[in-house]
Amino acid sequence: MNALPPLPACCTPLDASWPLPQALPHTLWLSTRFNPGQLTMDDFQRSGIEAPPSIQRSVAKRQTEFLAGRLCARAALRQLQQLDWVPPIDTDRAPIWPAHICGSITHSSGRAAAIVADKQHWQALGMDLETLLSEERAAKLAEQILTPAELQRRDQLTAKQQALAVTLTFSIKESLFKTLYPLVRKSFYFEHAEVLEWSPEGQVRVRLLTDLSEEWHHGRELLGQFAVEGDQLLSLIAIKA
Repeated sequence: MNALPPLPACCTPLDASWPLPQALPHTLWLSTRFNPGQLTMDDFQRSGIEAPPSIQRSVAKRQTEFLAGRLCARAALRQLQQLDWVPPIDTDRAPIWPAHICGSITHSSGRAAAIVADKQHWQALGMDLETLLSEERAAKLAEQILTPAELQRRDQLTAKQQALAVTLTFSIKESLFKTLYPLVRKSFYFEHAEVLEWSPEGQVRVRLLTDLSEEWHHGRELLGQFAVEGDQLLSLIAIKA
């Protein structure tokens, strides 16, 4: 198998340092920092990454985050199983993985990452990266993101903790969607899940509030994890095979 092309100048060297409290065996994680100001016209072509029409028509920021995420995903698949695969975009905008692989790609504010695994070890993976909300922004968005029960629990926290709780709730519900959608092929929204509890050490427990399938039904609980680095929060939900 040929070596991968050099990374474009808009992306930093890929980093395999595990960022979350609990490492997941049999997964491969890679991340990069990206700078849209350094993207050049031929970075996609030289990187061997095909930009779909929607990306070609988008601004430099969107193009760079797409490129950075796909570079991470391709390298992770190469390292995991010597696969030469760049996940294309499906009609539902989700990445398409090889049939025996599950994975997730995320990006936010100059950082992109991908995680992949063989389905013999992990049934599904969902990951989301968010910039931490300010206290003012968190207060404005809370009712759109939090259920009534989550709002009650938020009100017991300090203002700083409230902003973190809203960011975490948004992110972990995004991770939950990325995890379950490939299994159920049904859309669901913020009001269809709730965060039951979370700890400063990075553990979080969520519960479904809707029926998505016989297995993934109202009341089903899942465990996730998260970490804060700088002004960003990363969350992940993983379902064992």
